[in-house]
Amino acid sequence: MKHTKRLYGTLIFLFAFLIFAFFYTGHNEKVAKNRIPKVGVLQLMSHPALDQINKGLDDTLREHGYINGKNIKIEFQNAQGDQSNLRTISKQFVEDNVDVAVGIATPSVQSLKNATSNIPIVMGAVTDPKGFGIIPSNTKPGGNITGVSDKAPLESQLKMIKQIMPDLKTLGIVYTSSDMSATTEMKSMKKLAEKNGLQVKVSSISNVNDLQQVATNLSENSQAIFVPTDNTVASGMKLLSSVAGKQNVPVFPAATTMVKDGGLATIGLSQYELGQKTGEDVIKILRGKGKPATMPVTFIKKGHLVLNEKKAKELNIQFPDSLVKKAQKEGKIIK
Repeated sequence: MKHTKRLYGTLIFLFAFLIFAFFYTGHNEKVAKNRIPKVGVLQLMSHPALDQINKGLDDTLREHGYINGKNIKIEFQNAQGDQSNLRTISKQFVEDNVDVAVGIATPSVQSLKNATSNIPIVMGAVTDPKGFGIIPSNTKPGGNITGVSDKAPLESQLKMIKQIMPDLKTLGIVYTSSDMSATTEMKSMKKLAEKNGLQVKVSSISNVNDLQQVATNLSENSQAIFVPTDNTVASGMKLLSSVAGKQNVPVFPAATTMVKDGGLATIGLSQYELGQKTGEDVIKILRGKGKPATMPVTFIKKGHLVLNEKKAKELNIQFPDSLVKKAQKEGKIIK
């Protein structure tokens, strides 16, 4: 009898446990299903080019139905160019268990890479992901990182510069020595320009405080200045343009947003479009339609022609009719 009661007690306990487990599991599945995804966005610093990438990202998420605070939580953080901030924010994203982390600019991506090998990371504009050691392959990343490259169409850029300045003989290049993307593009443009018979004078800066002196020296020894995709120089673009303008030297930046800040012209990538492509990758990952390991890095091959007509008048430079017509048709003219 005692054995029978014990058996009944055991069966009742097991039955109760199974009922509890069933409802508990169902509750957890419901919570998981209704959980709002979190996306952490780490931007290196504030300036128009990076801000446009973030805007493109936000707009794309919204266009696909992701409304911040309603069905997605976007944790945007700006490191203000500080390495310790990058590390702290990256660590915080990991602790917050974000579903996807987005790095806007190479240092942001590198910081996120150092913080996690599990959380999916989407690069919002890294010039040479494989070359920088961020991923082993641009076509098959193989890990938790994929995204978009902001590699500038330098051949088209140089061709445009020579169209505007057919008598150009000396090209100056200014870049930030610690910026991997800028350094890579500087080397590529230097090699390309020299191959096309130009004399190239290269100057580097450590931070924006160096820009005025470097710009003055470079303007005195160059007929034109090229600026690669460089976050620090971009933040001081108005200063560079002003200093160079006093010597009647035009500045040709790689990024379209830098033309508005005083550059003469560019055939560059749209930073907003880079942000849109970044957003598309984030959406694929959130919806389970893609994993970083098998998602190739996106390279945008077609640049956008942007002409600064106001700056051209200041420098007494006449744009070729062919470029003006092209900009009117498929680019932009700043008046």
